[in-house]
Amino acid sequence: MGSSVTYGFAAKGKSFVDFLAARDGVRVTKSAISGTTLAGRDPAGYLARLQSNFSSGDHYDLFVCQLSTNDNRHGKKLGTRTLADQRTNFDCNTTLGAIEEICREIPTKLGCPFAFYTCLQDDPAHRYADLIKELYQLQAKWGFGVIDLFHNQGLLASTAAHPNAMFDDVHPTQEGYLKIWLPVFEQELTNILAN
Repeated sequence: MGSSVTYGFAAKGKSFVDFLAARDGVRVTKSAISGTTLAGRDPAGYLARLQSNFSSGDHYDLFVCQLSTNDNRHGKKLGTRTLADQRTNFDCNTTLGAIEEICREIPTKLGCPFAFYTCLQDDPAHRYADLIKELYQLQAKWGFGVIDLFHNQGLLASTAAHPNAMFDDVHPTQEGYLKIWLPVFEQELTNILAN
């Protein structure tokens, strides 16, 4: 689940998700709408789609959620992490509250492990980097996996070596998804599912 990066905004609607299905035979449910945020109750947002696009009767081996780059861009408040024993009543109008609501919902609704993945972004104000730090703090509470592309030095080096891999600082092209992102996701997903 995610926004433009999961959708494939600069790749004619094909992202690593589609390539995982085509090359590896992964059965996917791709719920991605460009420009959407984690925080808030917008009908197209992450939380609304979690309710409408995923059924408790379906079986999933893993749920993967994009750590949106849009929340900062759209002025969503970061919020604060809750205490370790708080498992309900999150402020879903903030990014961290929405993340915790997703963390609460996935085990109860889908009963499967879950992971978040970070994106690339030119981040001079360090707002996305700060969000990633908070994500790691939440990982300790909720026990999810993290596929950290933002700090993946191999992926960053490969991206720099292939100028056609990225449309801009956030969105890969089809070449970027297929040649650089797909191998990373194949390895990371294998590791998460093995553990």
